[in-house]
Amino acid sequence: MKLTGDLFIGGERRQSSQSFRAHDPARGVEIDDAEFHGATEQDVADACAAAEAAFLPYSTAPLEERAKFLEAIADEIEALGDALVERASRESGLPAARITGERGRTAGQLRLFAREVRDGQWQKLRIDHADKERTPPKPDLRLRMVPLGPVAVFGASNFPLAFSTAGGDTAAALAAGCPVVMKGHSAHPGTAELIATAIERAVAKTGMPKGVFSLVNGMSRSIGQALVADPRIQAVGFTGSRAGGEALMKIAAARPRPIPVYAEMSAINPVILMPQALKARGGALAEAYVASLAMGAGQFCTNPGLVLGIDGPELDAFAERAGEVLSGQAAQVMLTSGIHEAYEGGKTKLEGSPFVTKLAEGAEPAGPTQGRAALFSVAGKDFMADPVHLHEVFGASSVLVRCADLDELVGVLSELEGQLTATLQVDEGDYDAAKRVLPVLERTVGRILANGWPTGVEVTHAMVHGGPYPATSDGRSTSVGTLAIDRFLRPVSYQDMPAALLPGALRDGAQNGVVARIDGSWTL
Repeated sequence: MKLTGDLFIGGERRQSSQSFRAHDPARGVEIDDAEFHGATEQDVADACAAAEAAFLPYSTAPLEERAKFLEAIADEIEALGDALVERASRESGLPAARITGERGRTAGQLRLFAREVRDGQWQKLRIDHADKERTPPKPDLRLRMVPLGPVAVFGASNFPLAFSTAGGDTAAALAAGCPVVMKGHSAHPGTAELIATAIERAVAKTGMPKGVFSLVNGMSRSIGQALVADPRIQAVGFTGSRAGGEALMKIAAARPRPIPVYAEMSAINPVILMPQALKARGGALAEAYVASLAMGAGQFCTNPGLVLGIDGPELDAFAERAGEVLSGQAAQVMLTSGIHEAYEGGKTKLEGSPFVTKLAEGAEPAGPTQGRAALFSVAGKDFMADPVHLHEVFGASSVLVRCADLDELVGVLSELEGQLTATLQVDEGDYDAAKRVLPVLERTVGRILANGWPTGVEVTHAMVHGGPYPATSDGRSTSVGTLAIDRFLRPVSYQDMPAALLPGALRDGAQNGVVARIDGSWTL
């Protein structure tokens, strides 16, 4: 498919006088096969107007039609074939196998949300019948969840498919009944155009209103700022840097009518090596830890950027083996030159700390944006003395914290900012000690793993990909799994509403197999 560089504005393809090109990070050169048009603020306004016009017909369409639309998007993405994999790999520097897997995840989560829409439990139906004999009389009350309105979604640099144009935020918003205006990431505009074309085809195939999806591109931050500030946008989904997320949160909060921003921003995802596990399998843990750290050049939001253990011979052996394995790691292409520059700067700051020792570094880079893996060490008593230790270094860099005892380890964990994950490497002999650690982790992270590694997020009903600030802007939510739909819904209660005016799902006997809470009891 020949790329046009067009914007997608409410079913209309559009060009502008501003343009930019994609970049090949592996070669360090521009990709010269297309010029991509940068949106103006008027384009953004038009996209938001189209989304607002589409909201009522889309949100009130039968749930079966909404589900079929999500499935049609998945089908059209798969129909793009190898062209999508090749383009996404070229624009991101990620290997084709990784992109192929990400394509499967993208289609899979769209189909998962289609099943969720049909299931109907997300409506959270509640009915409390009237009691006119009571003093005072009890009114008839009925509740359901309704979509917020048009949603702005920002594409992520590190997941050109699964967290971008038709990724998790888009799937959840569309499942909730909310039109989406997508701000494409400038690092992979060709990939975004291919996916937008698939959505465009799904819109036509299923007869959805044209404004249900728009794509605006551009290098200027003003485009994203205008999108969040537009009064028709009712929520924002964002995956990116802490600085970027906080900037959008300020814009959203300063609006005459503030809106929620669901931003995934920053995490260092501690791994805790409990003593008996470390003693029994320290060498194997060191090898698996480096594999998780170096996966995808460390460009995962769940990258294990921190590992903690109690100082002693077993931790020494772990550090030695981890250093040996890491030293043999080839440098890997990073997503963009900007991300590579930030990664190198983050490592330099760590090296500049008087408390930090560099334990090992990977092989020398052979290309312009290749990052070298790195492992540092710091004593537990010194860890909190310098804020640089707390900051995420986005890439294959991690810090080993040597704690004097369990008390110090718990103390360090207690001082951490909010995290997406924490991982316990634990054997049965560690269970009593782990019981001291778990309550701290429950207050700090969104997902706690045992004897695994945080890289890799399963898209399921029980997944939480979120956590207290600054891992996310709202730790009560998740951006992965079917619970993500809740971010784009709100409750509405109907009091003494005539049956003819009630939403169909709230009429007596019309729950159609959906679990509802009727007069206080859960009923199928």
